[in-house]
Amino acid sequence: MTAQPATPADAGPPPPPEPETRSRAALWLSLGTLMLGLFLAALDQTIVATALPTIVSDLGGLNHLSWVVTAYLLASTAGTPLWGKLGDQWGRKKLFQLAIVIFLIGSALCGLAQNMGELIAFRFFQGLGGGGLIALSMAIVGDLVPPRDRGRYQGLFGAVFGATSVLGPLLGGFFVDRLSWRWVFYINVPVGAVALVVIALVLHLPARRRRHTIDYAGTFLVAAVATCLVLIASLGGSTWAWASWQIAGVAVLGLVCLALFIRVEGRAAEPVLPLSLFRIRTFSLCCGIAFIVGFAMFGAITYLPTFLQVVKGISPTLSGVHLLPMVLGLLFTSTLSGQLISHTGHWRIYPIIGTAVTALGLILLHNLSPSSGTWETSLYFLVFGMGIGGVLQVMVLAVQNAVGYENLGVGTAGVTFFRSIGAAFGVAVFGTVFTRLLGDKLSADLRGVAPPPGVSRDTLLHDPRGIALLPDGLRVNVLHSYSSAITSVFLYAVPVMAIGFVLAWLLREEPLRRSVQAPDAAQTVPPTPVVRSSHDECLRALSKLGSYAGRREVYEKVARRSGTGLEPAACWLLLRIHRDGRAEPALLADRHGVPVEVITRAARTLEERGEAVREGLDLHATTRGRATTAALVRAQEEELASLLGDWWGPGRPHDLEVLVRELSAELGAANGDWPGGEHR
Repeated sequence: MTAQPATPADAGPPPPPEPETRSRAALWLSLGTLMLGLFLAALDQTIVATALPTIVSDLGGLNHLSWVVTAYLLASTAGTPLWGKLGDQWGRKKLFQLAIVIFLIGSALCGLAQNMGELIAFRFFQGLGGGGLIALSMAIVGDLVPPRDRGRYQGLFGAVFGATSVLGPLLGGFFVDRLSWRWVFYINVPVGAVALVVIALVLHLPARRRRHTIDYAGTFLVAAVATCLVLIASLGGSTWAWASWQIAGVAVLGLVCLALFIRVEGRAAEPVLPLSLFRIRTFSLCCGIAFIVGFAMFGAITYLPTFLQVVKGISPTLSGVHLLPMVLGLLFTSTLSGQLISHTGHWRIYPIIGTAVTALGLILLHNLSPSSGTWETSLYFLVFGMGIGGVLQVMVLAVQNAVGYENLGVGTAGVTFFRSIGAAFGVAVFGTVFTRLLGDKLSADLRGVAPPPGVSRDTLLHDPRGIALLPDGLRVNVLHSYSSAITSVFLYAVPVMAIGFVLAWLLREEPLRRSVQAPDAAQTVPPTPVVRSSHDECLRALSKLGSYAGRREVYEKVARRSGTGLEPAACWLLLRIHRDGRAEPALLADRHGVPVEVITRAARTLEERGEAVREGLDLHATTRGRATTAALVRAQEEELASLLGDWWGPGRPHDLEVLVRELSAELGAANGDWPGGEHR
């Protein structure tokens, strides 16, 4: 369906022109500070990986290494939905400042940790703040800039996520080599403090508060279920025997929490994860695939630096460099698949190929050894990264295409939530398998051998630096044991990825809605869910209108739909006159980045056709121009509505109509009586 025609006679006065009181410098300073906070939170998901071998050498507890990553992931994942809704309810600036404070306190405490238990606890606290930084920074963009410009700025935020995935391993290694592993966390404090001060001084947000019935119980219970799952995976068979009462108790607790979660979500006014979504085949399958991809991706990212530093003897900084092929492969195929899907409309083949290539990558990683060369390891890392990237984009896109408008935001968050839980679970499982295999292999290596004083199976399990004290023959054997334990983990992940491959074949390709476009890096690269409302997701889908190319495409269609015979630029100029009552062509060209020769030709066309007359430097619409504009307004709203596809149906919610009117006004078609006098 199309939008109902809107004529100048049946609407109120147009909104005033955009205020120019906020200087461009202040806007960029505010956005820069938001991006800085986002950068810190996203960076802490990857920067720790290359520092982990050094951390466990200093603090001990190699068998608990995985929890340094898992604790952060669990906390940031569980807290993200709450931060988003509390920001709506109490104001995002205050909540963002609180998130920074929590994150900085957690960072300082992590740097001061004296044992692995303290570090894990402080990482959990830090993750609570990190989840808030990610959730709120993206939402605040919508408070600062109008819809037509939002896509341009949110693209910058997406680029921040991509940058952190590349810079994280490099910076982590640099700090370990040049300063100390503790600076991986300390560096957040001065940078975050600057961000906190700048936000207090320059960030001024409009009061747009919305009441929510916050699903505290659902959030707590889903976090509890995930925690029980990770506890069983990480402690079972190592700290606790599989048949122990502790494992049984955690399993029972997890089942009870799951049952309560199902009951609570069935009654919640605004459930954190509506159970009705699981009746949608595509959503359920995508959540399963996303869980598996998160499992493989972060499990590998966590343990590959240990292989490079301990087995290959590479410095922490160079280990970050060696990981770049994996990250670049991920970003390349993630971007490429999104572009191809946008052009062809076909998406089902990409998760099938992606899971198959990821499984191949895991098999290649299993073949790594102490003698593997740089080119060989780089190739294996590249293949693995390209497989992961081929799946990440499509899961979000397929879910957005499958769910109704009312569940668009929560459906998108749901699939990224499962990927985050998969990441936490994968790191835990990889850690358990690695510790168990390494312990068995070290016992075999040291059987009948007298190691140097102070070196034993247990010390080697907790501190890999003891390998350097071993005699040559024994050291070679122990390095092979480390190598075999790490690479065997990747082989254990292959059957799991095979399940993802089967699930991908079960997906049914449905025609893509016109409103569905490739998600940005914020929804693909990091494991932390980015929670947006359905309204926000629609704005993101229409964000291409913020570019000159996007506006031109829309106005080409508006010109054809209206039947006025005007060129796109002339349509745009006439609608700008309609919005503001007048237009100065040269000023518009400078302000909106339209080539001056294009807008000059458009102005001449309007004058020659009698659509507008010039008074000094300004153009004003004539009676004929106002009649033409009425047709353009109708055509523009119809075109915007058509971009929303089947979301724009008979039962559409009121906020969708508001969104179309809002975007139409931002593009220059504010409905209403003409300000100023008539011009003939």
